[in-house]
Amino acid sequence: MASIPYPNAQAVFYEQYAMARRDEVVGILLALFLGTFGVHHFYLRRTGLGILYCCFFWTGITSLLGLIECFFMPGRVREFNAIQAAGIAASLGIAMPGWGQPVNGPVNMPPAAGSYLTPAALVACGHCGQTNVSSARFCSTCGTAL
Repeated sequence: MASIPYPNAQAVFYEQYAMARRDEVVGILLALFLGTFGVHHFYLRRTGLGILYCCFFWTGITSLLGLIECFFMPGRVREFNAIQAAGIAASLGIAMPGWGQPVNGPVNMPPAAGSYLTPAALVACGHCGQTNVSSARFCSTCGTAL
């Protein structure tokens, strides 16, 4: 929660991120050797796809898909880690440490004033206390209207 002051928010961010991040090599190895059963999807918290793979492992199609998906796993793991980092930073009410401009923004131009999330741009949910972007209509955690 952003209402609790942290003595060093970046230290808290890196501590929580170290617990939440996934390793690319582990993802590749899981897709290669246990992709038949969808273990690599469970690793990235995609339980729906993991269960689907478990239901159809006997067909052999999931073995082929697991082999193909081991090539896509580094990108998926990086995406998962970026989403986790953004969620942790938003819950702490800070900009993501060490991350400059947005990836899809113009590279040669400085960022516009106020383009980054500040604690004033976040709204706390009255039901669960989770911080959300001020433009959000519903809480990202509990789903109640803001």
